[in-house]
Amino acid sequence: MSSSLLSRLCAASPSRGAGSVRWLHRVYCSAAYQPCVQKKLLFTRRRSDPLRLSGLCKQLCPVGMMHTTSHTVDPLEMKKFQAWSSKWWDEEGVYSPLHAMNEIRVPFIRDILMSKDYSHDVGCPLAGVTLLDVGCGGGILSEPLGRLGATVTGIDPLEDNIKTAELHKSYDPTLEHMIQYRSCSLEDIVDENKQYFDAVVASEVIEHVVDKELFIQNCFHLLKPGGSLIITTINKTKLSYALGIVVAEKIMGLVPEGTHDWEKFISPEELERILESNGYVVETLRGMLYNPLSGSWSWIEDTSINYAIHAVKTVAQKQSTDIGFEREWEKPKAAQAFA
Repeated sequence: MSSSLLSRLCAASPSRGAGSVRWLHRVYCSAAYQPCVQKKLLFTRRRSDPLRLSGLCKQLCPVGMMHTTSHTVDPLEMKKFQAWSSKWWDEEGVYSPLHAMNEIRVPFIRDILMSKDYSHDVGCPLAGVTLLDVGCGGGILSEPLGRLGATVTGIDPLEDNIKTAELHKSYDPTLEHMIQYRSCSLEDIVDENKQYFDAVVASEVIEHVVDKELFIQNCFHLLKPGGSLIITTINKTKLSYALGIVVAEKIMGLVPEGTHDWEKFISPEELERILESNGYVVETLRGMLYNPLSGSWSWIEDTSINYAIHAVKTVAQKQSTDIGFEREWEKPKAAQAFA
């Protein structure tokens, strides 16, 4: 995104009236569809070549202890979200973009898990799937996944968020045995749930996390071999700053000012590097776009604003006991990319 476009966004103000809406629409659409510099990230892809990882000492010995002394939760983030803990189910409020995101992220998660070897029931396609919803908030994503048949554990460090989630779950008796909520952090449950979950979902969470690599490592411990880690987040680009913070927070007020910290955003390249250096194989990467005027999300080729990534926990194939060992990972056969 050019500096001139960023200047135009920063200079805008609501005082433009109806013309401001039309102007923002033109700027938003023209900016959102700029070609991505990183061409390799434009398309959903699956890779099938063998992956060889080296220098994994730090992942094997220290990780088991790291989660007992380190934390991924930022106290400042908790304080910020505490103020909005009662607003999760206001579909026209601060979380309206997350409600709208369910239109694309729920089918995305469903289709990934249905491609695995589970016994799928027509009415409950995710029956038999154990799923962890990290940073579940008020249960916006946990509930539809539970209705699809998954056995969902939703965790959130804010107790008030969990209270909101429990209250809303009580309105639907069918969810009583499908969803369990806990007020805790990711590292709090690692020891008691190692290799327990078929899938871990962290949707719009990792951009609020302090230690992203520790977060990814903890997810690895919680997943069964071959399990799926599904993340949606915001890219770290000038365009994501302009649209995600300047427009969304400062101009249009789609979310409260201060919701996001651009310094915590992460690029697909960096996230992919962390994933692959910690025993995952990245299978899918897709761009996402939110239209604030229609209040809807769509899949796009460009990943420069929002994106979704699916990675699979690999299975150890061969291991050396030497200090400077290398480990080979067995990578599942890749399926065809999304049409």
